[in-house]
Amino acid sequence: MTTREAYIEKMKTQLDELNVRMDRLGDKAAEAQANVRASYQKDMALLREQSVHAKAKMEELKTAGEDRWEEKVRDAFVHSFSYFKSQV
Repeated sequence: MTTREAYIEKMKTQLDELNVRMDRLGDKAAEAQANVRASYQKDMALLREQSVHAKAKMEELKTAGEDRWEEKVRDAFVHSFSYFKSQV
């Protein structure tokens, strides 16, 4: 085998190894994307649930009398503050 042929063979081997590594990275990226997608969907479901809860609280506030209104606002604030504090 000539030096040229040996060099070409070595380059071919390195390129083949590089292609295998790229395939592995592509697989890992696809797996990571699936994990991120699942986490995103879980977070969005939680946010939608919180939105429904907040809308219900807003409706309660709309129908509450003046004396109950301040109490409900305070309760909503305390609940929201506790929730956000737990997320940090």
